[in-house]
Amino acid sequence: MLEAVSVSLSRPSPQQALLDQIIRHGLVQVVFQPIVQLADGELYGYEALVRGPSDSILHSPVMLFEQAARSGLSGVLDQVCIAAILREFARLELPGILFVNVIPDTLLSDDVSVTALLGMLSLAGIPPARVVLELTETRPNAGYPALRQVADALRGSGIRLALDDLGEGFSNLRLWSELRPDVVKLDKYFVQNIHQDPLKAQFVRSLVDMARASGASLVAEGVEQAEELQLLRELGVGMGQGYLIARPNAHPAACRHYALPAQRQQGPRRGPVARDLLQQVPFLTVHSSCEQAYQMFATSAQRFAIPVLQDGRPVGLLSRHHVLETFAKPFSRELFAKKPCLALADMQPLIVPVDIDIQSLSGRVVEAEQRYLVDGFIIVEDGCYQGMGTGHDLMRLIREMQLSAARYANPLTGLPGNVPISEEVQRLLDGGNQFVVAYVDLDHFKPFNDQYGYGAGDDLIRELGRLLQSQLDPALDFVGHIGGDDFVLLLQSCNWHKRLQQIISLFDLQVLSFFSTDDREAGGYEIADRNGKLQFFPLTSVSIGVLPLLPGVLSSHYEVAAAATQAKKMAKKQEGSSLFVENRRFPVLGQAKAVAV
Repeated sequence: MLEAVSVSLSRPSPQQALLDQIIRHGLVQVVFQPIVQLADGELYGYEALVRGPSDSILHSPVMLFEQAARSGLSGVLDQVCIAAILREFARLELPGILFVNVIPDTLLSDDVSVTALLGMLSLAGIPPARVVLELTETRPNAGYPALRQVADALRGSGIRLALDDLGEGFSNLRLWSELRPDVVKLDKYFVQNIHQDPLKAQFVRSLVDMARASGASLVAEGVEQAEELQLLRELGVGMGQGYLIARPNAHPAACRHYALPAQRQQGPRRGPVARDLLQQVPFLTVHSSCEQAYQMFATSAQRFAIPVLQDGRPVGLLSRHHVLETFAKPFSRELFAKKPCLALADMQPLIVPVDIDIQSLSGRVVEAEQRYLVDGFIIVEDGCYQGMGTGHDLMRLIREMQLSAARYANPLTGLPGNVPISEEVQRLLDGGNQFVVAYVDLDHFKPFNDQYGYGAGDDLIRELGRLLQSQLDPALDFVGHIGGDDFVLLLQSCNWHKRLQQIISLFDLQVLSFFSTDDREAGGYEIADRNGKLQFFPLTSVSIGVLPLLPGVLSSHYEVAAAATQAKKMAKKQEGSSLFVENRRFPVLGQAKAVAV
């Protein structure tokens, strides 16, 4: 009886037996999901995903890798998966960069050493520069220094690193700091319904800043809605993947561009776009020779790059430095002169649409390799070549924009001041937009200044500015600082009423920290007026006067300012923090009856 039990316990489970078969025979299925530039849908590469055999209990990747972890075979399974991925990627002749998932501990084991990985790449005929290893979220058992050493060896071989699912677990930020990855992939939790969650938007905005500071490219995972895509664009996220773009497929379409929802246009464009940097640069075609390219560079010292077109669409970019350096080497002219010019071209040039805004364009250039600052970028319209732009002209325009913004910004909060506010109001009016003006003002602010000092007053104003920014939709709404404790909001988000109520609720909580315990308990404080008589003032509150505007109701920013001021005065007549929506002065708005206070 005991012997029978022993035999039963030693028999592998069905999952274990299936895992052994999968590893022994390489029975994994590989699918590829495109990763594209969010600005224009240009393909960047593919993430390779693996599945177990169809209709098996380990078909799900979660089940497959959980079983491998229980069996202590994660590294061996990783090796099998990488080999299958490389084999399929090469067989399908897919363009772009290949993203391959790997557990950090696998890189620290003998299962997939750097030397072995390079051998697998060589066998598949895939250059290391076309591969990005995605480190899945986990804490390396052997410690961060050991992983950092392996990461340095991988980079030295040309392989780049990505950090997967940022925000999902506790250790990714440590991995980011330790490894300085080339790419950071944002977990889909922070992408899903980001347009409805200001806190998620603020989190992503911070990560965009961190990525730029560290020189990493940011990829959003799980993009499924056009609204998510639009806000990610506005926040400066350069790349993305998800069902909105394309589902994982064993045989993905090998196309260079994916159709994405168009950039949202709200009236006249806000500022400069790539078209403003357009230079007419002569081009060659795929039938032109390297000798022709050399002659074009040799006869013009100002020519920095030459696009290569096929049927009017750019497919490559010739760099002045690379072509001239190649022809300067012994026997190179004889070797290359009659070859097609694509032999010396960069086959992955930076291509941008004419209407991409300068902020998004600068993000693309920063996320790309350093050579694009020298070689420049190709500008297209509907995929067809229009001209080129240079990194020098881009930096010059950005500097001009920064100087202009600084000139008119409020020095206390850094928010747009009176001039940009007026310009934005007029832009919305001229564009026939429906929008809401909210005039925000602090109540009893002067007594607060007298009681707690101007330093505390400035801190309270800055805190209000941060609160307003955090609660609005950066893709649709505008925050301006008139001066003192007065702010103006220009709102186009559909749930603006809820956002304003949230601002009031949060302000009433946050303002308490600016008062002493005694004043909080008393609900206010006594302070002498000009005649020396003590007067009681309640804790500082916030009043918001709201002016909804339909197209054609008002025609100038002067009229809007006057009407919004009246709405603010009505709000301030109420006790405590208040929200007043003005619908009495404009019959058409009264008929709309969009809100209730």
